Amino acid sequence: VKVKIINKAKHNFGNPTYADPGSSGMDVRASLDDNIWIEPNDVAIIPTGLFMAIPVGYEIQVRPRSGLAAKLGVTVLNTPGTLDASYRGEVCVALHNHSDMPKEVSPGERIAQMVVMPYVNVSLELAEDLSDTDRGEGGFGSTGKN
Repeated sequence: VKVKIINKAKHNFGNPTYADPGSSGMDVRASLDDNIWIEPNDVAIIPTGLFMAIPVGYEIQVRPRSGLAAKLGVTVLNTPGTLDASYRGEVCVALHNHSDMPKEVSPGERIAQMVVMPYVNVSLELAEDLSDTDRGEGGFGSTGKN
């Protein structure tokens, strides 16, 4: 995946990186000049300085970092966010502060992770009837707790 880094901030935090060889997601950093605050129950669009050329047949999913979500209540708003192969704009992350305390985001802070995933485009075929399954039309919670 080709990446171009155009940091509007005074810092260049480099390419997204995997924390270790077993990581599926690359850490994405905030491309900021100064700290910003996200107020409780508010959203901030955080620039990353990254522009990407994703090959057709792949997408990049932008996902929350578990530490920010579990410890601080800050998560990616539209998770997973999808970067399509046709998109060439800056990768920005919509962070939502679910907590009751303001959250500070610092320049270079790891704010999300990106996972590269293949996808398949399908053709939808109109049908009068669908095949039966054991689950049938059971929706939310219909398969039980265990």
